[in-house]
Amino acid sequence: MVKLSVIVPFYNVQQYAPDTLKSLRANTREDFEFILVDDCSHDETPEILARAERELPGAVLVRHERNGGLATARNSGIDRARGEYLTFLDGDDWLAPGYYPRLLAAIEDLGCDFVRTDHVQCTARARTVNRVPQGRRGVVLRPRDSILPADRSTSVDYPYAWAGVYHRRLIERGLLHFTHGLRTAEDRPWIWKLHREADSFAAVGLLGVYYRRGVSSSLTQIGDVRQLDFIRAFDQVIDETAQDPEADRLLPKAVRTYCAIMAHHLGSIERFEPAVARQLRAFSAAALKRLPQDVLAEVMDSMDPQRASRLRRLKRRPVNARTAVA
Repeated sequence: MVKLSVIVPFYNVQQYAPDTLKSLRANTREDFEFILVDDCSHDETPEILARAERELPGAVLVRHERNGGLATARNSGIDRARGEYLTFLDGDDWLAPGYYPRLLAAIEDLGCDFVRTDHVQCTARARTVNRVPQGRRGVVLRPRDSILPADRSTSVDYPYAWAGVYHRRLIERGLLHFTHGLRTAEDRPWIWKLHREADSFAAVGLLGVYYRRGVSSSLTQIGDVRQLDFIRAFDQVIDETAQDPEADRLLPKAVRTYCAIMAHHLGSIERFEPAVARQLRAFSAAALKRLPQDVLAEVMDSMDPQRASRLRRLKRRPVNARTAVA
């Protein structure tokens, strides 16, 4: 029986894939499988993965005929996974040797739906430890209790899918798949749904994932139209949270996070292509009008003046039918 399935999407990462695969080799076990998803790469990544399929114990290669983005690639891996537990890794990141056996032992000992871990962010030669925003470690908790408070960083603000491990029963409950087609912020609706609907989770102080930041091919570094998918992603968060029995309590956090991300993008709008910058302003103005206005007013009153002023000016813009949705 496969105990752990590791899902690793790759797209045009020929420079980094060998290090990623080498770190997977240092985490093999006879009951582990590694699902390598080639999301229609057009550099040398397919050849690198073909060799890995032959040489990496437990490797399963999945090829996409067309590029679908990270969410779709992860879903393909989930659909092929046979493990009792699942985890993720991105094709340009890497692991410490022996990390996955320790991660598996953590969730088996705790017996919860999912476990979240700290990680090391790597920017050029700099290394920074980023921790799950949950003070209680190694204790099984109710996930929705870790969504709030609204005015502090909480577990839903730490959305990295690869910073954790997940029991298979979450697939059966419809909680582990990502929203098909989202090209950025795909992990935001996902982490919110996990915390609203799963029964149990824990945070552990286990380091072993090395997250490579500042990769030139990463969508976080590219100012094209795909970046605007954050609007679709957060619209989904708002819509689903509004249907929750505790919507009155949870929506201020969702709206505040949406506004913070929107203000962030607007504050660095010069990195976008001019046409995309215009779309960002128009789509953001429309999104602000869709939000529950009473909650939005309270959120803006509590934000720092610069960001709040930026959003208020945008909210006053007229919106036409073509820009009503992203």
